[in-house]
Amino acid sequence: MNDHFKTHWEDVYKNKTSDQVSWTELKPVHSLKLIQNASTVKNIAIIDIGGGDSLLVDYLLDEGYSNITVLDISATAIERAKKRLGGKAGKVTWVVSDILDFYPEKHYGIWHDRAAFHFLTTAEQKTKYKNLVENTVADGHMILGTFSMLGPEKCSGLPVCQYDMPALADFFKGSFEVKSHFYADYLTPFQTSQNFLFADFIKTQV
Repeated sequence: MNDHFKTHWEDVYKNKTSDQVSWTELKPVHSLKLIQNASTVKNIAIIDIGGGDSLLVDYLLDEGYSNITVLDISATAIERAKKRLGGKAGKVTWVVSDILDFYPEKHYGIWHDRAAFHFLTTAEQKTKYKNLVENTVADGHMILGTFSMLGPEKCSGLPVCQYDMPALADFFKGSFEVKSHFYADYLTPFQTSQNFLFADFIKTQV
């Protein structure tokens, strides 16, 4: 995106603890369920987009998944996750990158993104993301969690895009088809509610 965006997220992770940001989940139950439903093959290649210092990677390791990549724009967030995991951090591939500057070295069977995609607010950004995931997911799943039309219009002071299922399905049509979706309220550490749309897409075979 730009250096300002990267600076924003570095400042957030340098100055706030996990319980001082709205997106922290003590257990990412929806993401875990969707990943487990997508594949029980433990060595399937999984990438968590915008994973930051999310606890998802901890739970995936505990479940026995062994081929996990975590990507985040913030080096500080990645280092926090590594420190938390200790020796287990060596089992994970860590990537510090803006998603729009990411050049994958392999294909993934599961692409997971909770609350990164909705920060892309221009047509150019969204198209670049779509092209990236089209070329990166081979015969697999794309799992997205975004703010719904009832969700916030901003997060961490930044504007976001809100989606309903028809709009999300339409954007990715031709590349992915919807396997399942649901809406869920998420209770933040500040005891406020945010409505999310979760969707599991299957790569369309062409």
